[in-house]
Amino acid sequence: MDLIQIKNLTKVFCDDAVETQALGGVSFNIKEGEFVAIMGPSGSGKSTLLHILGFLDKHTGGEYYFDGKKSEDHTDEEAARLRNKKMGFIFQAFNLLPRTSVLENVKLPLVYSWISPRLWNGMAMEAIRAVGMEHRINHEPAQLSGGEKQRVAIARALVNNPRVIFADEPTGNLDSKSGKMIMEVLQNLNEKNGHTIILITHETYTAEHAERIIYLKDGLMESDKKVDGRLNAEQFIK
Repeated sequence: MDLIQIKNLTKVFCDDAVETQALGGVSFNIKEGEFVAIMGPSGSGKSTLLHILGFLDKHTGGEYYFDGKKSEDHTDEEAARLRNKKMGFIFQAFNLLPRTSVLENVKLPLVYSWISPRLWNGMAMEAIRAVGMEHRINHEPAQLSGGEKQRVAIARALVNNPRVIFADEPTGNLDSKSGKMIMEVLQNLNEKNGHTIILITHETYTAEHAERIIYLKDGLMESDKKVDGRLNAEQFIK
């Protein structure tokens, strides 16, 4: 089943009457349970595309369907509810609340949900255990390493059991060893839990954990190929 469908998607930014085309007509589908890496150099449109797919921004032209419903058919309130309930977000900068424990950081999305508060601790602990951070639940972000902070951010993205997890350069602030560990966590969530993962990256070593690579350049899609055995992503880049 296709969870995401985009058809001839375009995005144009206007600044002082100057138009800049970030996406020039991109089309692809993503099935439920896929792990897809979207690659490309800086300025290729990767993050712009993720923001549109995550209902954080609106496209200029074309069509976007999430779970069978056209994006324009959602009110702002419905889009916010969809982001909270069906989408999880992981960013390069972690975006954890300082002077707030791991447990409270992971519970944060539940505050904006319609889930009974009596269930929050249990749901947060389940997400924390999924990323192996249960021994750090009372620690604050300043007491964690970069890799640990990102695992907490993944737990926060997981807490509502979303349909899809968007990861925007999740290893960008990490050393290679910590980055590899984070990618193994994401791959495990995909393979064992069935989460749909959409990864934005310019690094081949992170893209190699995906099963499919979409390559963008100058706002256009240059290739869309399966990764055989999740190895050697470089061969799929033109």
